[in-house]
Amino acid sequence: MTPPRTLTDLFFGATDRYLAHPVAMRVKRDGAWRQVGYQQVLDQVQGLSLGFRELGVRPGDRVAILSENRPEWAVTDYACLAAGAADVPIYPTLPPNQIEYILRDSGAVAIVVSTQSQLNKILEIRPALPGLRHVVSLEPVVKGADVLQFEALIARGNAARTKYPNWRADALKAVPDDLATLIYTSGTTGDPKGVMLTHGNIASNVVASMSVITLHPQRDECLSFLPLSHIFERMLGHYSMFHTGVIINYATSIDAVSAEMQELHPTIVASVPRLYEKIYARVLEGALSGSAIKKRIFFWAKRTAEEWAEYSLSHRPVPGGLAFKKRIADKLVFSKLQARTGGRLRIFVSGGAPLSAEIAKFFYAAGLPILEGYGLTETSPVIAVNTFDHLKIGTVGKPIPGVELTIAPDGEILTRGPHVMKGYYNKPEATAEAIDQGGWFHTGDIGIIDGDGFLKITDRKKDIIVTAGGKNIAPQPIENRVKTNKFIVNAVMLGDKRKFPIILVVPNLDNLRAWAIGKSLNFTDDQSLITLLEAGDKIEREVKKTLRDLAHFEMPKKVMLLVRDFSLESGELTPTLKVKRRVVERNYKVQIEALYAEGTGGAHDVEKTVY
Repeated sequence: MTPPRTLTDLFFGATDRYLAHPVAMRVKRDGAWRQVGYQQVLDQVQGLSLGFRELGVRPGDRVAILSENRPEWAVTDYACLAAGAADVPIYPTLPPNQIEYILRDSGAVAIVVSTQSQLNKILEIRPALPGLRHVVSLEPVVKGADVLQFEALIARGNAARTKYPNWRADALKAVPDDLATLIYTSGTTGDPKGVMLTHGNIASNVVASMSVITLHPQRDECLSFLPLSHIFERMLGHYSMFHTGVIINYATSIDAVSAEMQELHPTIVASVPRLYEKIYARVLEGALSGSAIKKRIFFWAKRTAEEWAEYSLSHRPVPGGLAFKKRIADKLVFSKLQARTGGRLRIFVSGGAPLSAEIAKFFYAAGLPILEGYGLTETSPVIAVNTFDHLKIGTVGKPIPGVELTIAPDGEILTRGPHVMKGYYNKPEATAEAIDQGGWFHTGDIGIIDGDGFLKITDRKKDIIVTAGGKNIAPQPIENRVKTNKFIVNAVMLGDKRKFPIILVVPNLDNLRAWAIGKSLNFTDDQSLITLLEAGDKIEREVKKTLRDLAHFEMPKKVMLLVRDFSLESGELTPTLKVKRRVVERNYKVQIEALYAEGTGGAHDVEKTVY
């Protein structure tokens, strides 16, 4: 098989290979999982792409997609590519004003929307967008003036097939340097930038990534729930799965992932670390809340499995006695965790943010290995990834084939190769700042390459905390460690240019509430719970215990308790659930200033404040 050089090569190559297979995708409709075959996908892509051409969409035009993950998202993407248009994916969680900016900046001539609520956003801003000529709705029930129906547009394209006898040949005229998509980054400051990714950028990344991870056509199945608007899910859960013949199952929502893993029995799941953090926290909570014997069995199994993992990861023979104990641990403890993921899962993939080494080791020991990788929207996205042949926990793996990697004198990770974006749309200055004259893309991340060639990320260049005393602190590893504690859901460390660092902590209210009831403490609601002196002392002790191995200057001197978690609505999270440190700092500016104004109670004190 000749590797695809463009995304249209990829699409037609996959439909040619797998056309006889009945299932390309599944989606849950009216409570039942419905199959979508390769022939149906091919027919819809042809009809929709010709429908776009009948509307006047021309090669080089931009078509936006505002939708949750579903088969129609995939069809729309491939139809845009076949028509020579570049699509502009938009997160369905974005508010109208941010959508308006993206549509205006990209110059989108059409938009495909999913539900009535998404359509309402577009109807609100459409008068301000004269260049947006067409609105297409995926669902027949969606109503609005001058709104086209998805199925009707496909029918219009099918009726015009005789006008386009060379449809496939025309679609395959795309070349690697042609623009495939404009993906707007969710920057923490300023307006988002449109990342220009070409056919060659993404196709090369698919080919390189799939050369180091083996997937099996029709035997492997994935569960797609990260937003397709994000390049991680799009490259892996969309293009790579279709290219390799893996069945794509679209989760109904992120909240349904746990239940739908047990319904569908996927073999591949890609996620950001938050899913793994939640699973790990639930497992620990279940063990700690059980009987004394259950607790002893769990922690014996955990120690046994992690000792086994040390041998396995270092490719040393496992002693016979340890192998026997590991089989018992699997039967007593880990088989239950494997059953909760559907019983067939063989690959977890993690990206988008750093994964705690403690969590990664636990999952590996439990027989659910997480292959952590690294990349950015601007790099299509994969730069490096762990594989079964080359796996080192605490790193993001080795560079994939064709990707160059180097570390700048200041520690910044630089990369060069066919995966690097064409540039930022209409922003030549920003492009020149990101890609130097040697073609190296400056990632903004700090890292090292170890003696075995594995890349380890230490922090974001802009996130490094430099205290007033000149000490450099990488906050992400500290935050990740704190979040492994069963009493803590989220954490953000601050302190740049300050005398000392502080940490904002979101307690796990369920666990804290249960602890408080066990202590016969009186409280009326969550706000009164976290203002209890005893509760504050408890969280302080948990933070200190979790961070006991830190250097003195790294230890947060004060803990601020927050009653609510960070959210998309508050602007504190990106659509892929990464915390926007600067936004959090701005939202709690008054409280933070008051905290620093109090000073610190002593060289080794961790004080707490509640908000």
